[in-house]
Formats: sequence, structure tokens, C-alpha cells
Amino acid sequence: MSKPQPLNHTREQITSLDNELLALLARRRELSLDVARSKEVDVRPIRDTTREKELLSRLVKQGREQGLDAHYVISLYQSIIEDSVLNQQAYLHGRANPETQKQQYCIAYLGARGSYSYLAASRYCDRRQVEMQDLGCQSFDEIVSAVESGHADYGFLPIENTSSGSINEVYDVLQHTSLAIVGETTIEVGHCLLANSGSTINDIKTVYAHPQPISQCSRYLSQHGEFKLEYCSSSAEAMEKVCNANDNSVAAIGSAEGGALYQLEAVDSGLANQKINQSRFIVVARKAVEVPSQLPAKCTLIMATGQKPGALVEALLVLKARNLNMSKLESRPIPGTPWEEMFYLDIDANLASEPMQAALKELEKTTRFIKVLGCYPCETVKPTQLSSSQLMIEPNTSKATTVQATTQTKEQRVSKQYKAQPSQVLCGQLSLGNGHIGALAQVQLPIDLPQFEQMAKALKESGFQAVVIQGLSQQSDLISSIDNFKNALAQFDLVCILAIEHETDLTIATQFADMVMLSGNLMYNQAILTQLGSLLIPVILERNAMASVDDLLNAAEEVLSQGNQQLALCESGVTTLNNSGKPSLDLAALVELKALSHLPVVVNPSYAIDAEQLPTFAKAIKQLKGDGVMMNLSAIESGSQGQSDELVKTVLSNLYH
Repeated sequence: MSKPQPLNHTREQITSLDNELLALLARRRELSLDVARSKEVDVRPIRDTTREKELLSRLVKQGREQGLDAHYVISLYQSIIEDSVLNQQAYLHGRANPETQKQQYCIAYLGARGSYSYLAASRYCDRRQVEMQDLGCQSFDEIVSAVESGHADYGFLPIENTSSGSINEVYDVLQHTSLAIVGETTIEVGHCLLANSGSTINDIKTVYAHPQPISQCSRYLSQHGEFKLEYCSSSAEAMEKVCNANDNSVAAIGSAEGGALYQLEAVDSGLANQKINQSRFIVVARKAVEVPSQLPAKCTLIMATGQKPGALVEALLVLKARNLNMSKLESRPIPGTPWEEMFYLDIDANLASEPMQAALKELEKTTRFIKVLGCYPCETVKPTQLSSSQLMIEPNTSKATTVQATTQTKEQRVSKQYKAQPSQVLCGQLSLGNGHIGALAQVQLPIDLPQFEQMAKALKESGFQAVVIQGLSQQSDLISSIDNFKNALAQFDLVCILAIEHETDLTIATQFADMVMLSGNLMYNQAILTQLGSLLIPVILERNAMASVDDLLNAAEEVLSQGNQQLALCESGVTTLNNSGKPSLDLAALVELKALSHLPVVVNPSYAIDAEQLPTFAKAIKQLKGDGVMMNLSAIESGSQGQSDELVKTVLSNLYH
């Protein structure tokens, strides 16, 4: 074996290669702008996914020949493609709005240098190759005032985070400003525990942080009960306090990049609850901008509907009728008018497009108030993916690539491309989907048999077709009890659905149930999804409160791929930052699921709304083509027996009449 060359020499060679790579990447970025100039003349879309797939397929093959893993090559070039797309968008957007072309932007943001808002603003300016004159502010109102008064060109406002949800204070500020949203940007949020040089985690007694990072790192902080938390107006203020303290017992939550500005070092990292933690910022200015037709665009609206039942549903159906995708729906109370709400919508469309203009005209007739807050380029770049066959074979022509892409779409069993006809789940008297809507009651154990039998009789007389039994781990003598409960339900032709909330529930659920329901907290459990896919009984798959619609469909795909085609989806609400502590019912997800998939969708509004609202929401779910409503009896029975019976009667009447 030959003696290796000295380590320093090897490192020098690597450094030289890195320098060459950077020069090549810079040159590639310049060429991507030449592509944008050509597309400006030809008015062609920014993205050419056929070309991107051909590129990736060729590079994967070449990489293999040089010993490089396919996923390494794809990951690398997905980042390069994203950079190219965003740079082309920034160039074309600037060309369409020449008044925005300056050498320097004055940007108002929350906090001081080093805050996440500062980092987002810096990257926004870097993308546009302009200098940033930063104006740190102490509040969202101060940011808006700085832009309105002309002291700043743009304001940066954090609007949502993938871990902690929407930032309600920003939505409240948007109600009362004439500023327009002209852009957005998303940054990765890497929370670190930052302290003065020489500190260790064992030294830390006090942690300074903004409320948002505290929420996003709640699991980590709960493991360190010895930390005293001190709230700050921004991450920058937190880091500044630690820097000025000259005390090894204090730390701040912030980014490593921001901490470096304050000479702080990370004593721990990766603090966020979720591995993928991103924050989205909107950019506001005094004047709206034009978005070229070839750019992917997003419109943000604010509207107040009438107070009649189903008013919001009517508004959403206007969007559906024009094939407009709503990517976000948020509600906020209207100050001075108790129990009335203002709705914020993000719609994936260009304001100048015919469908969007037609929808706005229709919404003006059906809403009490509507205003466009802005139309701006969408900076979410979905990575180009290759099918399994494309990872192995290089396509010869564009036509071949198109055929392969179509084949991949058809392989998605969950999609309407795979099955155009709506699926129907049948089990006893319960029918979900293909024009049939089911009523399911949700029961929480423990409960004794006489009480259960009485309840089953009442549910049958009310019109329910199925009972979902949850809390299996809470019932004593479980096997005997479940057997008795199932027999009691069978006497009244009620379907027995057992909820799987823990891995240990799976065996008994599959042994006794007519159907099973997988709780949202297990939606990401690959092993359980695989087992459910091999069952011969129907399955209801509940969406995790933190999951996206795509995540739910991916989980459903796993079940279908194992053979079980009797599958329904369930929407029970998503986690947000509302003050009620309840999840928010995501009716937009119902609309999206019905648009994307042939599978039936059941909605359980019980956890997200008050019992008296159930009749209205049942009607809304029916109008939005939901395939079933699930009601938690504990929520319904909070009032008197007579009130509960009348409430159930009204809900079922709204479903079936």
C-alpha cells in the first residue's frame, strides 16, 4: 500500500477545487440570467420541467459513471435549479417594475442586526443584487409606519412558521394599512442556544428569546426545566442582552449566523421541535407591483362574509368554480364587532388573469368587504423529481420524458389521474363517497356496558351509521369489553370502528373491528401504514394536526400500495396560534383533497369548534362535497340531554335534507 500524500497537500487540492466550483457556479448563474432575457422576449414560462427532468436524468447517469450516488447528484442540482429559478424570477420581476430598480433598498424589519427578519431581508436584497440599508424596529406597527411615512422602501413581516403556525399579530396589522404586499421570501430557521465564549450548557440558567422561537423549541425547553425564560421583542435583542451581560450563565435562542454578529457561540443546536423549520416573510411597500404572466404568482385577499350560514362556503365555491387553488385560509376577529371575523386568503394566481378577475367580481357581490392586499411572485420552488425508471434510464427525447412523467402520475393511486371515478367505502350501513355521506359518532372509553348499549340504541334512532371507539388503553378488561361493545352495535346495525391511537392498539383493533381509524399522531408511522394496507377491512386515515395535505396523501398512498383500496381520509383540524387552544378546522384542505384525490373525505369538526356551531359546519361540509361527518359525543353532551338531542337532530337534518 502506497504512502498517502501529506494531509495539508490534500486539503490544498480540495480548496483549489472548491474555488473552481464556486467560479463555475457563478458563471452558471450568469448564464441563467441570459435564459431569463430570452424568456422575456419569447414570453415563455420560467420553469421547463421537461428540460429539468432531462437534465437530471443525464446528470444522474454521468454521475454514476464517476462513482457519484444518484440522490447526491439530484439533491445538489435541485438546489442549483432552485437558485436559477429564483434569480430568473427576480430579474423578470424587476424588468416589469423599473421603478423598483435601485442601487440600495432601505428595509424596515423587526429587531436589530442578527434577527431572523434581518437575515431574511439581507437574502432578499442579495438575490436582487442591491445594497441594504437596514432600519431595525421594535414592533410590527413601527415597521408599517416606517414604510407608510417613506422612511423605508420596504417592510419585512414574518407571516408564518412551519412549526408554530401563523403569526396573528401581523394579520391584525394588515387590516389597518394601505400598504401592498409585493413579495415573499422563506428562510430556514436553525435555532441554536447561543452564549458567551467559554460557556457550556451546564452553566446556563437564564435563556432570552422571542416568543416565536420559544414556541418552536418547546420540547427542547421542556427537557431543561432549570432554564428561566425571559421574553424579548426580537431574537436580536435576546442576543444583545447576552453579549452585554458578560455572564456565562445566560444564553439566547437565535441563529448561528446572527450570533456571530454578537460574538456568541452555539453551546447547543437543532433546538426546534421540527427538523424542517422555516419562516415565511411578506414584503410590503407603498405601491403595488406588476407580476409578469410567465412568473408563478400569489394573490393575498382580505374579506368579510355575511353572517348567514354557509357564507364562507359560498365564497370558497367561487374559487373552486374557476379552478383557483387557495393555499392558505386564516381568520381573525374584527375589532369592535364581537364574534365576527375577517378572512385572509392566499390564492395561487396572477391578479391580472381572467379567472382571478372573474372571481373577484363574483366575490364583490357575495361579501360585505373584500380587498386585494397584493399580488407578488411566488417563491416556493417545488423540486423536480424523477421516477424510479428515470433514475435508471436516460430519456432520449422530450417525448419520451413526457410519457414517463405521465406514467409516474398514473402510478399515484391516490390521485384522480389514477382513478377518475370517486371511490366509495362500504361497510355495513355506512357508505362514504361517490355521492354518499355518512354520519359517525365518536365515543371515548372507559364506559360500562349498560351505558354503551343505551347509547348505541339512541345513536341508531338519531340516524348514525357507525361508532368510532377511542381510548382503548383506558378500558379495563379490554378484550371482553370490546367484544361486548361490538355485539351491542351489531344489534342496531351500527358499524364498529376502533381507533388506533397507540401501536399497542393495532392487534386488538384488527381482531374485533369492522373498520379501523388510524389516529393522526400515528400518520407518519410507516410500519403501521404498511400493516393497514394489508388488511381486508376499511381504514380511515386521520390527518396529523401538523401535517400538510401532501403528507396525508403520501401516507394514503402507502396504504393503497399494499393492496387495501377501502380507504377514507379524515380532516380533524390543524395546529395554529389561535388563542382558544383548539385546532383550526381546515375546510380549505377538504376542498384541496377533493380536487386532488378520488378518496372519500370525512370531517371531524368536534375539536375545533363549539358544539352549537356543528349544524352550520355540517351544512358547509356537505356543500363542499365532504363524504362524512364525525361527531365527538363528549363535545355534544356538554349541555342538557334535551339540548344535545336537538343538536344531533339538527346536524343530521342538515346532512340529509
